[in-house]
Amino acid sequence: MKKLFYYFIKYTIRFTTNCYFRRVKIYGLENIPKDGGVLFSPNHQGAFLDPLLIGCNIKRPVTSLTRSDVFGGPLQWFMDALNMLPVYRIRNGYANLKKNEAIFDQCKNLLSNNQWIMMFSEAAHHDEFYLQPLSKGSSRLAYEAQENSDNPIYIVPVGINYGHLRNPFCDLHLVFGEAILIRPLIGTTAQKPERINTIKAKLRTGMEKCMWLPEKDEYYEDRKKLIHSGNTKKSFHELKMGIQDQSLRPKKALKTQKWHKLLIRLLSIPNFLPLLVLKKILGLFKDVVFYSSIKMSTGLILFIFWWAVIFLVGGVLWGWQIGLSVTIGCVTLLYIRQILSIKYL
Repeated sequence: MKKLFYYFIKYTIRFTTNCYFRRVKIYGLENIPKDGGVLFSPNHQGAFLDPLLIGCNIKRPVTSLTRSDVFGGPLQWFMDALNMLPVYRIRNGYANLKKNEAIFDQCKNLLSNNQWIMMFSEAAHHDEFYLQPLSKGSSRLAYEAQENSDNPIYIVPVGINYGHLRNPFCDLHLVFGEAILIRPLIGTTAQKPERINTIKAKLRTGMEKCMWLPEKDEYYEDRKKLIHSGNTKKSFHELKMGIQDQSLRPKKALKTQKWHKLLIRLLSIPNFLPLLVLKKILGLFKDVVFYSSIKMSTGLILFIFWWAVIFLVGGVLWGWQIGLSVTIGCVTLLYIRQILSIKYL
């Protein structure tokens, strides 16, 4: 049952991402090794949306390491079904940090048995495009797994590039970098901490290659302005180079007109209830990094439920053809609303 649920969620999320984003471009799937254990290390800009994007776009099931405070209670079955394992942080108490060793042992065993896992190497999620300092956790995990395994262990750097970090109908570039084989680093003369630092340095370089704007330097704010809907339709490499040398056009300043706001409000009327509920739910979250995750996951449930109600009510009152036509109209008007909204983001 849990396995069926995993694949149901996987393909549901894959379908939803193609509706939520304007374009989804995936690069480097051929870089994922076909043998051995694989540890995926993505950047972390989109809260729980990030692991969903990785999991739904790779062929095999992946075990994800996730913050421990979402585990337990009625959601535990779902966490288990989605192959999630808890990671404990200092804020969870020093006593709980010891539990990480058991989790890491489980992950080493998975990697040694040619399984795939996912771990975020940045210290925490954040609302910027650049790559934060990496922790040693993923590098140490891969190294220690290789120490006790005859099978090859790899780390695959991943770049999740959002055209907009908070709003839907932007472009998404998901980039899988060149796999880092851990075995050659086991036999070097360097001490273990140095070897792990070498892996971490290679991982950072690999992740930077997979991101549009990985560095926060003196030009960061100017380069960030080049990431907009007019430019993100380009290929990953074209956009990355254009941001680096600042050869792309910045976004044209558009003054929001009263008629434009009025038109968006009118287009919102057929879907006013799910839009209102979604707005209320977002108000409960102070951390804006959760916005895209909430909009996509909660929006999926709210809008499907709303359109199902419209179809049933319309079908019972005026006939099923009219009910279907009204439902299609609601979906179409929402789509047009999003196209108009993205121009002013």
